[in-house]
Amino acid sequence: MLLYRLSLSLATTVFFLFILLAGADAFQAKVIPQVITQGDAFVVKVTGLGKLAPPSASLGTRELNFAGCGDGCFMAFGAVDLDTKPGLYKILIASGKINIRLRLVIRRANFPTLNISLPEEKVSLSPEDNARAEQEASLLKSLWQNVTEPLWEGSFILPLGNTISTGFGVKRIFNGKKTSIHRGIDIKGQEGDEVRASNRGRVALVEELFFGGRTIVLDHGNGIFSVYMHLSVVNIRPDDLVSKGQVIGRVGSSGRASGPHLHYGVKVGDISANPLSLSRLGLQAAEK
Repeated sequence: MLLYRLSLSLATTVFFLFILLAGADAFQAKVIPQVITQGDAFVVKVTGLGKLAPPSASLGTRELNFAGCGDGCFMAFGAVDLDTKPGLYKILIASGKINIRLRLVIRRANFPTLNISLPEEKVSLSPEDNARAEQEASLLKSLWQNVTEPLWEGSFILPLGNTISTGFGVKRIFNGKKTSIHRGIDIKGQEGDEVRASNRGRVALVEELFFGGRTIVLDHGNGIFSVYMHLSVVNIRPDDLVSKGQVIGRVGSSGRASGPHLHYGVKVGDISANPLSLSRLGLQAAEK
């Protein structure tokens, strides 16, 4: 009887060890891409979790928000600030008793500097205009705190297929005294050119802003937002659900713009990310 019990106990231990090892073999986590530059977006994908709850992940003090991407599959978007120090970073992932570290390399970006001369009234704001701009900045900041269910489908596209006139991260010095960091991209366009949604999402904001003019913000879920500024025409309303590639507005020069163009920005949480880096992630529709 004792030998039988020992044999049964050993068999049970071996069985559970096999299950544990099988689960460990199935579990996979990766960061895409593993090497980015300052201001870029990235994705963390975890698979093989079966029926387990979503994992948790963090980069430094910043938590990443996971959403389901299939059976036992979870995905989270992240981004790093423009001024993040280059180097090797660790993304910590935890799921039950599983704890792993992923490597993320951040390279230095070479952002150009532009010296721009403008009429003084376009550089120095009146107290009234400054108060309005600060109020609108607070409104936008409140939007970036929302993390909703994923709506995006596959890769993000550019809303306008023209040449980029001002890239992401450009340091602009106005009249030799006021500095502004460009946290989006400016795309050349003619008045009335069609502007399309970069991905499926819900309209979070339609507003006439002091700097941005007629502005649209789309919420794509997972803490991802896209921003479209200086529009002449807006074709959608707040809370509308729009599809990727749908015409949502037209190019204009509303707000503080010197001529017709589209300012296109992307937010990953409250971080302004390079829109081109989001489009380069190569997301597949099947992963949603």
